Amino acid sequence: MQAEYILRGQVLSFAGTPFEGDSPEAAVKLHEAVAIGGGKVLELGTWDGLRKAHPMAELVDHGDRLILAGFVDAHVHFPQTAIIASWGKRLIDWLNSYTFPEEMRFGDRAYADEIAGRYLDLTRANGTTTMCSYCTIHPESVDAFFTAAQARGQRVVAGKTCMDRNAPEGLRDTAQSAHDDSAALIGRWHGVDRLSYAITPRFSPTSTPEQLEAMGALWADHPDCLMQTHLSEQTDEIAWVKSLFPEARDYLDTYEQFGLLGARGLYGHAIHLEDRERARLREVGAALVHCPTSNTFIGSGLFDMAGLMAEGQRIGLATDTGGGSSFSMLRTMAAAYEVGQLRGTPLHAAQLLWLATQGSARALHMGDQIGNIAPGMEADLVVLDLASTPAIAQRSAGAKDLWESVFATIMMGDDRAVAEVWINGARD
Repeated sequence: MQAEYILRGQVLSFAGTPFEGDSPEAAVKLHEAVAIGGGKVLELGTWDGLRKAHPMAELVDHGDRLILAGFVDAHVHFPQTAIIASWGKRLIDWLNSYTFPEEMRFGDRAYADEIAGRYLDLTRANGTTTMCSYCTIHPESVDAFFTAAQARGQRVVAGKTCMDRNAPEGLRDTAQSAHDDSAALIGRWHGVDRLSYAITPRFSPTSTPEQLEAMGALWADHPDCLMQTHLSEQTDEIAWVKSLFPEARDYLDTYEQFGLLGARGLYGHAIHLEDRERARLREVGAALVHCPTSNTFIGSGLFDMAGLMAEGQRIGLATDTGGGSSFSMLRTMAAAYEVGQLRGTPLHAAQLLWLATQGSARALHMGDQIGNIAPGMEADLVVLDLASTPAIAQRSAGAKDLWESVFATIMMGDDRAVAEVWINGARD
């Protein structure tokens, strides 16, 4: 196939994981240019070589800017867009004070459409091309999100949040309606274009055993779907779970006993895990999603990245907007670095970029489609200006290598660092 575009820059591709081996940099390969066409990455190589091979391609010269796979955000709540950065609450009070009142509004399809479009515009401006989102209990919210993503050509995952207790009137469904509404949405959207469905019980405190059982049955009927929920975010939440499920061995068991533990499960936060939980999550190959800005903003705790990675856990990275305080995966990477520092295990820039791209893509079981620049991968790309502000530019000018320069953008960058975004081979 002849390329439609050839992009020149510092094209970053992962040949392995920077969490293995002696040097994180060894997992990274840099190329001069990338050729794309038909929504896919066709070739990596030299600028002159690709120009000769694809003489009809449009040339896009980004100089020394960094070109990498679009960011993948593995855990978000798009309905919380309008309440991001709300002050001063821990998890349960935060839900009652801010989240639940806002989510009540999403039965209005026009409002759901407005916020879905706003969310996707904000995240695209920050270089995020794929995300896995909770919606609300309203099927309209799922329809709004998928419709907006489909119009933009994005690969996204989403699902109707299911809650039948410990939530306000108007935000509760039932075990049966949660099952039936979710099944209908799977039939309508799952596998259409670049859209995938995630079965979505919010967390065990807001679902009765009957609803969790219904969600487990639904997942058994649709095993190619992902399943997303929350796990062990705060210590008072864990105590609440134990009071609601006194027979459970631990928090994870409130999902496991109902068929909600599996390789295609996504467990957000996972900060305060017990040994049995860690062993079972690793054994089944489930994904843990680190949400560092949320964990610090809501005061949840410090994720054990080094220990969990050493165990062989599957780990992704996420903003958790709006509990997280930024739409930016750059800010999220910076927060992951800071959490690592507090645990005495700081992350290298290559590891941070991997988590925000290939790591999250693998968590979503999409690592062979997105999250890397390699032949045959989908052409979702972000171009980063490594001198986007005077403060970053002066630090980058004094960097002794690429990684020092990249790290400055991770720590101080924002949407101004995002020079260009490509989704499905189309330029923003």
